[in-house]
Amino acid sequence: MSDQGSMKNEDIFSKVIRAGRRTYFFDVRSTKADDYYLTITESKKFTNDDGSFFYRKHKIYLYKEDFENFKEALEETTNFIIDKKGEEVISERHQKDFTKPSEVESDGSIQTESADKTSATAFTNISFDDI
Repeated sequence: MSDQGSMKNEDIFSKVIRAGRRTYFFDVRSTKADDYYLTITESKKFTNDDGSFFYRKHKIYLYKEDFENFKEALEETTNFIIDKKGEEVISERHQKDFTKPSEVESDGSIQTESADKTSATAFTNISFDDI
């Protein structure tokens, strides 16, 4: 393969955003006509049952003629999300210490009714001498 042919596959400019299990790559590449386009790749890490891992990748190819419309749509949709749902990260709800707003009393204390159902006192005390 010629040097020029191998250079077509090289990135001209790149930016990386790491976000937990996801990584986003913004890569500028060159067309056969020597014009530039953008590839946006989402790479997500998964683990197999045997402990080995693999990545799933999704790509978007974006050409110059679409940049303005893409930027406008991206800005409009991200603003919509922030306006409607705020900047709170919803995935925080999946953390162990997350408390649903419905479980918080008006004085700021947390309802413990659901926690009492699974607390250690809800179980029968068994003596192993009885077995």
